[in-house]
Amino acid sequence: MQVGTDVEQWGIFELELAGPDGGNPFQDVELSAVFTHKHRAIEVDGFYDGDGIYRVRFMPDTPGTWSYKTQSNARALSEREGTFNCTAAASACNHGPVRVANTYHFAYADGTPYKQIGTTCYAWTHQGDELEEQTLATLQEAPFNKMRMCVFPKSYDFNHNEPEFYPFPLLVRGSSDPPHFWEPAGWEFDWSRFEPAFFRHLEQRVGDLQKLGIEADIILFHPYDRWGFIRMDAETDDRYLRYVVARLAAYRNVWWSMANEWDLARNKTLADWDRYFRIVQESDPYDHLRSIHHCFVMYDHSKSWVTHQSVQHSDLAQVAVWREQHKKPVVVDECCYEGNIPHRWGNITGEEMVRRFWEGTVHGGYVGHGDTFLDPQDILWWAKGGVLRGQSAPRLAFLRRILEESPAAGLEPLKNTGIMPYWFPCAGQEHQYYLTYFGVHRPSRMRFDVPEGEQYRAEIIDTWEMTASPVAEPVVRGSWVELPAKPYQALILRRQTE
Repeated sequence: MQVGTDVEQWGIFELELAGPDGGNPFQDVELSAVFTHKHRAIEVDGFYDGDGIYRVRFMPDTPGTWSYKTQSNARALSEREGTFNCTAAASACNHGPVRVANTYHFAYADGTPYKQIGTTCYAWTHQGDELEEQTLATLQEAPFNKMRMCVFPKSYDFNHNEPEFYPFPLLVRGSSDPPHFWEPAGWEFDWSRFEPAFFRHLEQRVGDLQKLGIEADIILFHPYDRWGFIRMDAETDDRYLRYVVARLAAYRNVWWSMANEWDLARNKTLADWDRYFRIVQESDPYDHLRSIHHCFVMYDHSKSWVTHQSVQHSDLAQVAVWREQHKKPVVVDECCYEGNIPHRWGNITGEEMVRRFWEGTVHGGYVGHGDTFLDPQDILWWAKGGVLRGQSAPRLAFLRRILEESPAAGLEPLKNTGIMPYWFPCAGQEHQYYLTYFGVHRPSRMRFDVPEGEQYRAEIIDTWEMTASPVAEPVVRGSWVELPAKPYQALILRRQTE
């Protein structure tokens, strides 16, 4: 019997065991452990980490004494027992994993509301320590609390460098300049084994994000691939998914995204994507959030294994439609990017990026950011990280503060309330909080017909200048509010109960 050290609630208990290293341990050796606390028992898969070392990682969610017992087809790894103590969460950024809280919105496991302000850095973990550390330093000062990121390296415009690590042992080095970004270019790997150094580096960076309080939206597949990872056979795909889940699921900040632009992976069928979802769901004992991102063809988000909708679209008014269609949270992870590259999706202004965030918000959803400015070394935030070059980030920090001060239950689209003219979108909680966004329109005054007998305190929000100006007089039924006749204004009404 072994007694482990204390582990914080929603932290990671890791069991390291020495075992067989002959043959192919990635396929020949099975390892799992059952963790028990009072009447609960949770089974967790272990994994081979190279050099005869096996690991089992577990994220305890309840303070108290936990016991464990391993199971394996290798005698050296089987029937290993021990206990450890889980202490109450104490870290400032430890609120547990993010869950769907109330149909359309998110909260951490401890009940703290989670208001997503996400960004995208697809291949940031494949850029080497110097640039990756710069990315982390940028994130420390940025407003983002979620990062979309790929497991596999990416082959696309502005992203032709080779990574330091590959996920499988390299047999034949191919070309870094394929005829098309999703065609194989002569690379060969040993698909029967994993490269532990690759996954150690990946999980190090997931842990770095966790320390910053940032959710890691892990993209498991993508079509932009000259190495052949998107063309693996079904057996390799499934083994890869189980290995990634075994290594990463114990990190509380993990979300699973089956794919970036799943519909461009021409060799995969819909049945494949359904199977991937089921494998991840069945392999993950913590039930982390699961989604899939599209280019042209939306996946059916009503399927039971999808926890929230990950959308690529530039019309943010559709958020309210998708909410009602599938009764799940909507995250527009790609609404176009602030930048100046030639691609249509990568050259909107900072003002337009911020506008789209506010539009998505008042239609009841959440929006994602990207930064795509030309750079002589092709270091674009959206692909590689580094530094932010756009103007939207501080304005998104301002929006995040507004959201975190809004009702904990989330902002619901409010239609036909009679509070104000229907052509301006409004969200909030009825009889409590109303947020109206005017976008590019510039009204100089507006009448608000709040419910009879109710009184509200008003604030005029300049979403670009990042100011909140209180209105002196309380708003009652029939009140007119003078507005600055500028674009990108919003107005918040908070009910006064005394």
